[in-house]
Amino acid sequence: MDRMGNLRRSIYAGELRDSNIGETVTLMGWVARSRNLGALIFADIRDIKGIAQVVFDGEDKELFEKAGSLRAEYVVAIKGVVRERSSKNAELPTGDVEVLAYELKILDTANTPPIYIKDDDNVAEEMRLKYKYLDLRKPRLQKTLMTRSKIYNIVRNFYYENGFTEVETPILGKSTPEGARDYLVPSRVHPGEFYALPQSPQIYKQLLMIAGMDRYFQIAKCFRDEDLRANRQPEFTQIDVEMSFVDVEDVLGIHEKLITRLFKEILNKDIEVPFRRMKFDEAMDRYGVDKPDLRFGMELTDLTDIVKDVDFNVFKSAVEAGGVIKGICVSGGNDAISKKKQKKLEDFVKDYRAKGLINLRYDDEMTSSIDKFIDADIKKKIFEKFHAKKGDMVFIIADKYEVVSQALGALRNNLARELDLIDEDDYKILWIVDFPLFEYDEEENRYVAKHHPFTSPRDEDVDKMLTDPAHCYAKAYDLVINGEEMGGGSIRINNSEIQDKMFEAIGFTKEDAHKQFGFFIEALSYGTPPHGGIAFGVDRMIQMFTKTSNIRDVIAFPKTQSATDLMSSAPSAISDLQLKEVSLKVDIPSKKDE
Repeated sequence: MDRMGNLRRSIYAGELRDSNIGETVTLMGWVARSRNLGALIFADIRDIKGIAQVVFDGEDKELFEKAGSLRAEYVVAIKGVVRERSSKNAELPTGDVEVLAYELKILDTANTPPIYIKDDDNVAEEMRLKYKYLDLRKPRLQKTLMTRSKIYNIVRNFYYENGFTEVETPILGKSTPEGARDYLVPSRVHPGEFYALPQSPQIYKQLLMIAGMDRYFQIAKCFRDEDLRANRQPEFTQIDVEMSFVDVEDVLGIHEKLITRLFKEILNKDIEVPFRRMKFDEAMDRYGVDKPDLRFGMELTDLTDIVKDVDFNVFKSAVEAGGVIKGICVSGGNDAISKKKQKKLEDFVKDYRAKGLINLRYDDEMTSSIDKFIDADIKKKIFEKFHAKKGDMVFIIADKYEVVSQALGALRNNLARELDLIDEDDYKILWIVDFPLFEYDEEENRYVAKHHPFTSPRDEDVDKMLTDPAHCYAKAYDLVINGEEMGGGSIRINNSEIQDKMFEAIGFTKEDAHKQFGFFIEALSYGTPPHGGIAFGVDRMIQMFTKTSNIRDVIAFPKTQSATDLMSSAPSAISDLQLKEVSLKVDIPSKKDE
């Protein structure tokens, strides 16, 4: 049965303008709201393009009676004539016109929605996620998904124009020991054996370079079974790229063109190139993080030489242990940061393993939280080091380099947000380069790959891989925009000897390496071009372009922070028969065992 009868949509509701006045149009969509004023009935009709006002004037009694039955979220088809509104609505793009209806078909009725279908509904997120199909009717979320689609189109066109081939890599692959936990898929055909969902297409895209594909890209679904944070999801999308016969500047250069095109076409902003380059060590020294936000100051400053001889145990023990003493200066912090707020900041840095937070205030006189240990001359030197002025405040942490960097870096970002120091319309873009090749894992008591075991060392560091891993640097790079890592990659190892050395450096025996990556190691032996690539996090990118704070708002059907789908109730238990088919037995510990 054709429920629409002879009606077919002629224009979207949100596209109506005064240029359409006098035209007969057919709209199809949802009733956003309906108002019966006795002699007139007004209905706001919503579709993917926006909202338009429809009027029923009562001349046709049957039509008027049917219009009186309209409720929120009824699906309707309406035919009528566009006319100028007597009371215009400047807040709506369609606010100069309305449709005087002479035909109405109710295509479907609707129960009262459990959430309001409007952008500022203020409903709990659990309800929004449970009724995500209703949540997605909101104009803001629909606009976000359309922006996402537009970005995909721009990205694909850019890579096609620049000689890349789009290739899909497998979703079912082999589990690897490095990185985050894999999502595992049991095999029915091979009892007791498992596939893993890809954390990235890393090995496959390198194999494509060995295969001679030269330039590859893919908009790839990836999966990581890790503890979630506000900007993480168990499944996520990345723009994945690999290029042959390139070095670092080749990869960075072409992707600066991609990023500038995205900014121009999405935000109509012109971005200067080349982007700034900053070495990893410099970023850590100056900002405490490898993804610095450059939209504000408060750089970390080393105060060790000034206070190393102060008779204060916190300073002494840090220096004796080979640590550092650093601080940040908050302009106007003396008035902006109360004693109560200061106490919260002390608790805040303890979450980053700092033992405490020392403060100095520059008011009518220079005071500190450790006045009985430091004299006026030391305080003066500290403020001079920061070029501080009256009204400023300094925070100091003394500890191991890593602790000081993490705690002060996090404090810097926290204060910038709370003191409203960030211009949300400003975009500071840079490449972080020369990452360490290795990092020491204290739990495993060995060096592990900072990125992954296929990352190439700098040419000058190859000979240090086994003798001095702490001072080996990689041909690795991250794109950072406003304090968020938008993407990262590296030049890869294309030499079997260096790859063997890499595995040895991270504690893999030859047997271990061949067991996990034997097919890949063999592939390297058949002639591998120099190659490198990058991957961009699409979800974070959409967040930035749409100024959305919640990553779940840029994904059509996201998971919660505990990796569950409230709408479909996934994950869920499966039947004994299904378990038997894949040779699995589930042993769930009882609460007594926990």
